[in-house]
Amino acid sequence: MGVQLELVQGDITRVAVDAIVNAANSGLRGGGGVDGAIHRAGGPRIMEECRRLGGCPTGEAKATGPGDLPARYVVHAVGPVWDGGEAGEPELLASAHRRSIEVADGLGCVSVAFPAISTGVYGYPIDRSARVALPAAVAAAEASEHVRRVVFVLFSEADLAAFWDAASELQLEHDD
Repeated sequence: MGVQLELVQGDITRVAVDAIVNAANSGLRGGGGVDGAIHRAGGPRIMEECRRLGGCPTGEAKATGPGDLPARYVVHAVGPVWDGGEAGEPELLASAHRRSIEVADGLGCVSVAFPAISTGVYGYPIDRSARVALPAAVAAAEASEHVRRVVFVLFSEADLAAFWDAASELQLEHDD
């Protein structure tokens, strides 16, 4: 059974999927961008659970409940801070996507929605991010027992275009 890849522009906090991936910081303390939006929309229960998790290393992922979000879980993935691309950033970004799928799969999730991890304040260039994120997430989903739908929810039209370009370049079939 194949994996359905979707690329959409929108608000990840409103997507109907089993697991929403949060672009988290290593302290799981909440923050700005996607992280702040997920914590605001999900309410204080997410932060309460994050405090009990004791942080999360870069390239890894941990799950909490969804709080008030429409998903069943929030998977908090920590991507790398961009430092020119020669400090292991691609490997860490790929790992964050793989581990997110693995954590969601372990929870029995069929559908997972990702933001563009590390592209906000962490400075990862969107086009480079897309070329790492897409194949890592799709390959992990193909290797998983449960995950069959991977959705990348991009905030801006430009971000969505960068992901479309990368999917075409990588010859990944996707719905829009």
